[in-house]
Amino acid sequence: LHILNPCKTLPIHISDEQAPDEGLRMQYRYLDLRKPRLVRNIALRHKVTKAVRDYFDSQGFYEIETPILTASTPEGARDYLVPSRVNPGKFYALPQSPQLYKQILMVGGLDRYFQIARCFRDEDLRADRQPEFTQIDMEMSFVERDDVLTMVEGLVHSLFAKLQLPVPAAIPRISYSEAIEKYGSDKPDLRVDMVIQDVSDLIGGQTGFGAFDQALAEGMRIKGLVVKGQAHITRKEQDHYKSIAQGANLPGLFFIAHTPEGYKSSLLKFLGEEKIAHICQQMGAESGDLVILAAAPSKDLSVALGKVRLELAQHLNLLDPQRYEFLWVIDFPMFSWNEEENRLEAEHHPFTSPLPSDLERLESDPLSVRAAAYDLVLNGSELASGSVRIHQRDLQARVLKCIGLSLEEAETKFGFLLNAFGYGAPPHAGIALGLDRLVAILA
Repeated sequence: LHILNPCKTLPIHISDEQAPDEGLRMQYRYLDLRKPRLVRNIALRHKVTKAVRDYFDSQGFYEIETPILTASTPEGARDYLVPSRVNPGKFYALPQSPQLYKQILMVGGLDRYFQIARCFRDEDLRADRQPEFTQIDMEMSFVERDDVLTMVEGLVHSLFAKLQLPVPAAIPRISYSEAIEKYGSDKPDLRVDMVIQDVSDLIGGQTGFGAFDQALAEGMRIKGLVVKGQAHITRKEQDHYKSIAQGANLPGLFFIAHTPEGYKSSLLKFLGEEKIAHICQQMGAESGDLVILAAAPSKDLSVALGKVRLELAQHLNLLDPQRYEFLWVIDFPMFSWNEEENRLEAEHHPFTSPLPSDLERLESDPLSVRAAAYDLVLNGSELASGSVRIHQRDLQARVLKCIGLSLEEAETKFGFLLNAFGYGAPPHAGIALGLDRLVAILA
């Protein structure tokens, strides 16, 4: 027997069954990586990356690397900076995305580009945010939105087939406003069969119930959810969901239990059994179901009920990890209002094209302008984000002006891009998929 290397007593267990302290896992990451589950995850990531490269190669794309040491550009997060040795006092920025470089490639005539791109953003850690991450980046020339969506759907189908997973059917598409209205989120989880419904008109005029009467008088809305088979919910559980709603700035929730013995609700004495029955019928609530109602301004109400919807789904174990529900969300707002800085900012990024139908309102009513932007959502996570890009110098300058950049500032920060648009830049569009997030969901 020839001993290649002796081994000390292991500080953590090398098995999937026993999870050691997180700190120990990080300290002994090289031992943690010996676990079969983590080996399978890394193998899965390799297979996904290989399948992505094969697919784009089959579609005529070139894999092109873009620089890592670059100039700082506003991408929505803070840059990591690297001091320049040859230019004391000046700094490179690590790229938040290859956005500007891939647009330059389109001007250069490389009509189909992709890259497994490393990106860096100086953001606080969250469950789905890390300082450095990898994205599947792509861009195409002479295309419109639907061409990009079709190309990505082909990637998804090819990838799932190679991984021997159930190939998703045609991916549905809904607008941003519809996603907020129905699900209270711009990345709804379609594994949850609960839709937010507006019952303001069903409740009608004066009911004698102060919260509803005041809300309707002030132009607010009353909306609700139907929770299948949960008419037996306890008071303690009701209080828990009320606290979730209050955390989302919602004053309260009101419950209607549709039991075999009849309706049970504090609203009965105000609305009456006939109106309660009509509301339940119109919302599709059957015997054994629970109806949850609330009143507030429309968007705030939907967002709050969206959080309650997800909390209910987790509590009821409705989020099957073996089920994959994709969704396209389109027609995002072009701008949002930054309260802290008292100015407009790009909702997606400032190189996103407005929808042609909204272009005339760019200066007069910018917050009503929709962008030619689109997100791919998988199981309630934003998996990919992209847009049709601006390819005309004058339009790019107008958009930059909307977010507070003067022509001089625009020239300083983006002069190379604006100049490039003056040399026959083609219409182009693209998207980036989060590789880490995709593999995490698949694993």
